[in-house]
Amino acid sequence: MDQILTKEVFKENPYIKTCDSLIVNLKDNWIQLDQTIFYAEGGGQLGDTGFIKTKDRKIEVISTIRDDKLIKHITNVDIDLNINDKVECVIDWDRRYRLMKMHTCLHLLCSLVKAQVTGGSVSDYKGRLDFNLDYKPNKEEVKNNLNDLIQGNYAVTDSWISDRELDENPDLVRTMSVAPPRGAGKIRMVKIGDNIDYQPCGGTHVKNTSEIGLVEITKVENKGRLNKRIVVSLA
Repeated sequence: MDQILTKEVFKENPYIKTCDSLIVNLKDNWIQLDQTIFYAEGGGQLGDTGFIKTKDRKIEVISTIRDDKLIKHITNVDIDLNINDKVECVIDWDRRYRLMKMHTCLHLLCSLVKAQVTGGSVSDYKGRLDFNLDYKPNKEEVKNNLNDLIQGNYAVTDSWISDRELDENPDLVRTMSVAPPRGAGKIRMVKIGDNIDYQPCGGTHVKNTSEIGLVEITKVENKGRLNKRIVVSLA
């Protein structure tokens, strides 16, 4: 049987908090839907949490993961549901919105530090990027420059390019540890302002940098001779 792919509604609008869906597959501790607003963990960003609701049940989603091309909504309770049941998806919006703010913030940080990114993670209150650098950036300088960008009210938009266009422009890829999401023949690009930042990304972002609010740089530390880690936290 052909694998059914889940439509990722959040790619069209990451601000949608609920949506109606149909169960297309399920096992002991996971559910697959025909469409979802839950972001599946990837690209350093944590998967969404929330609830899948029926008329008389509310099942907690403790994580959302991608297993090959399958998006699995993970639960920690018995799933007494059936394929083709109609359900309502409800994400933990406060947590998702913090993830959106942090992910966009890390793109801004990436624009400030002119080096390849060797690793990173996006959680709902803090995030980090590791850079291939032979010097340690000044903590206060990074914080001030980052907050200046955030308060610049820059629009955050997305567009698409082909796999071939990305292959012809390898400098667009800033991350050494995470490959851009491929497989559909096109790559989603996230752009901040006219020329602040432009890179491949499958994550969720705010519409404007001003939504992030002021941030703190909690750590700048050595993680090897050519690896420097910068940790950011939301106010």
